[in-house]
Amino acid sequence: MRIARVFPRRTKATPTDALAFTDGPGMFPPDVDEVHVSVAFTWDLPRAEYLAKAWKDVAPVQVGGPAVGSRGEEFEPGRYLRPGYTITSRGCPNKCWFCSVWRREGGEVRTLPIRNGFNVLDDNLLACPDDHIRAVFGMLARQHEPIVFSGGLEAARLKPWHVDLLTGIRLGQVFFAYDTPDDWEPLVEAATLLKDAGLLSGRKARVYMLIGFPRDTLEAAQSRLENAFSLGLWPVAMLWRNQQTGTQSPEWRHLQREWFRPALMHVKQREGHLVSAKALRERSAQTGVLL
Repeated sequence: MRIARVFPRRTKATPTDALAFTDGPGMFPPDVDEVHVSVAFTWDLPRAEYLAKAWKDVAPVQVGGPAVGSRGEEFEPGRYLRPGYTITSRGCPNKCWFCSVWRREGGEVRTLPIRNGFNVLDDNLLACPDDHIRAVFGMLARQHEPIVFSGGLEAARLKPWHVDLLTGIRLGQVFFAYDTPDDWEPLVEAATLLKDAGLLSGRKARVYMLIGFPRDTLEAAQSRLENAFSLGLWPVAMLWRNQQTGTQSPEWRHLQREWFRPALMHVKQREGHLVSAKALRERSAQTGVLL
């Protein structure tokens, strides 16, 4: 069966084959049996609705993906993600207030057949049974590309034997998360394990950090980012969005950019100082330019 996959926007993970699209079918639509509109973010739903209408005369259209609450099924390499990305499990037992995974997947972890790939997008790999984790690392050890854990590893579940497995592969990057105060102590322990194993060099260990959520402040966010940076982890500021509109404050967007690009953080490390959120606002007031 020939399936056209249509995405509201192109990202690094979007497939690039001849049947992957990010717009309407054009004047010469492909000869396909079905059209699947895959939407990851709720704020892209209007765009997904437009695309579904644009493709309806080409072939029967289905709209799915995380944004519409679709439960994840078995992973098919290359279909909705660029080749090299892999998912070996679905779901997470944690019930984080800002996350839709546990609601969508039923609050449990389901293991899937392990498909080859070097970028692991599992919701919570370390919540899987030990034998599954070891089998995943066995697959990763056979890959020729540097391994990336874009889906992240939960610091609170990281054990020394997991770190031993990390040292046995060609590690590119591993991501953790620091989204709530409860994440801090596990993050400190994880950073210690990684440092002892020599895995903090070369910006291998990074940490997703949610900022700009309701009642968050620029000062508090800056402090969390600096604290994670002091552990030897490279923060990736993830700016909270209104789930319906996707809107974000310009001031928060500029703080995010400051803590999103490794090159800028390298300058911070080299110069030995960090610019505070208060200083950013003062500069903005003086110059009239958002920094």
